Amino acid sequence: MISAIVPAAGQSLRMGQQKLLLPLGKIPVIAHVVDALLAGGLSRVIVVTRAGEPRIAGALVGREIQFTENPDPKGDMLSSVRCGLRALPGDCEAVMLALGDQPSITPELARALAIDYRLHPGGILVPVFQGRRGHPMIFSIKFRDEILQQHDASGLRGLALAHPQELREWTADSAAVLEDMDVPEDYERELARRGEGARKS
Repeated sequence: MISAIVPAAGQSLRMGQQKLLLPLGKIPVIAHVVDALLAGGLSRVIVVTRAGEPRIAGALVGREIQFTENPDPKGDMLSSVRCGLRALPGDCEAVMLALGDQPSITPELARALAIDYRLHPGGILVPVFQGRRGHPMIFSIKFRDEILQQHDASGLRGLALAHPQELREWTADSAAVLEDMDVPEDYERELARRGEGARKS
């Protein structure tokens, strides 16, 4: 079984407000990501939130997902990934890491990556567009202990560098695999993608 981990514990400092709750259409950014994973066939989705931040869970009410908290208010993405790994069920074989601020991912993308991984299981699968690596990535659960104990400075990029022989690149047909949201201009791009005008915060 491939489980998904969605880090959603960041402070959104560069956006100036909680970016995962910004509206796109009728739902917030984080809901687009989770809905794409669920519709793409991921049977278990774990969302990692910041301790004392109930709004993310509130934005995802009604969805069959699991929440776990990152107790470190200043924790980086790797610390959230580690929290998600500790919450995984025993029957998990691989993990899809999907960014909480990447609403451009689609069910079709999630499904295609999962299918490709199942055809070639056991390593690390990374989507690539025009030579650049992006997300969601998938990695075998066999790397769990290594991620929990190593790569503090480099994160999952360090995992990929440590196992080049086990890494496969999957060619994506759009830049969606590269486009997360860090600054207001990124949010405006996502609004434009959906034909929505700029919004005032």
